[in-house]
Amino acid sequence: MKVLLAEYASVHDPSLAFEGAAMLDVLKRSFERCGFEVILPGNGDFGAEIERIAPLCDMGLVISPDHLLARYTQILEQHTHNLGCGSMTVALCANKVRTEKILRSHDVPVPADTPLGKRVIKPVKGCGAQGVRISDGLPGKDEFSQQYIAGDHFSVSIVGSRVVGDACLYFSGKSPLVLAVNRQVIETGNDGALHYCGGETPVHPAREAEIIDMAKKVAEVLGCQGYCGVDVVVADKVYVVDVNPRITTSLVGIAACMNEEIADILVAASKGGGPDQVHLTGSVRFDTHGKVSKV
Repeated sequence: MKVLLAEYASVHDPSLAFEGAAMLDVLKRSFERCGFEVILPGNGDFGAEIERIAPLCDMGLVISPDHLLARYTQILEQHTHNLGCGSMTVALCANKVRTEKILRSHDVPVPADTPLGKRVIKPVKGCGAQGVRISDGLPGKDEFSQQYIAGDHFSVSIVGSRVVGDACLYFSGKSPLVLAVNRQVIETGNDGALHYCGGETPVHPAREAEIIDMAKKVAEVLGCQGYCGVDVVVADKVYVVDVNPRITTSLVGIAACMNEEIADILVAASKGGGPDQVHLTGSVRFDTHGKVSKV
């Protein structure tokens, strides 16, 4: 069977190229070990390449910055079986303000929207920590601000299942599969800019169960399918600070510890199946260039 792995940044975004290449490498090797023929897009127009290649493949997955992901996922969905999150949910999650409002309405703790004091300023539509900074200034165009919360930074990597019918997409009712809780390494520059530098996985913080339950709730509220990452800051509460409805850099570390193949998990989840748990051996540190080292 043929699978299209359409990774955007390694070719089209120099600022994220190393992260993109690292994620693509992990996925490509996993699908090949599982017996798939992996097809990659050429270096031309990304959307046109997906439209050209997807009809020739049995399934496909798009990895790109959040603000572009819905457009390219929709193209993929029109031509082959999507292994990732659906384009409508991707479009929702790309808008951080809308996502925050929905989560708040479902009693998910998110940082308060405050115009005063020390704040985190973010692009309304952004990817990772790009454009995110700590400041007491005002947000610029297409930005918003959140209360700064001092705490420990973690992410939860999960895979949501679904069942595809002839005309509609249905949830299987299967609880999201937790791959790992990951510690995030985030550095603050002299100008207040935040920089994501990788992390450690798996980790088992004191409030692990609470962190996992919150991530599962977020995935269910937003309708996330396939692989997604939920970023949290643990303080007096477990605050959800970002939702990434796509493959994240944490997979580079998880794959180095996980006995199961991520390719098998993604394919099974896209059809409503897959394991109820995964088995991780040891723990590793990973960076945004794909370097992995044992802890």
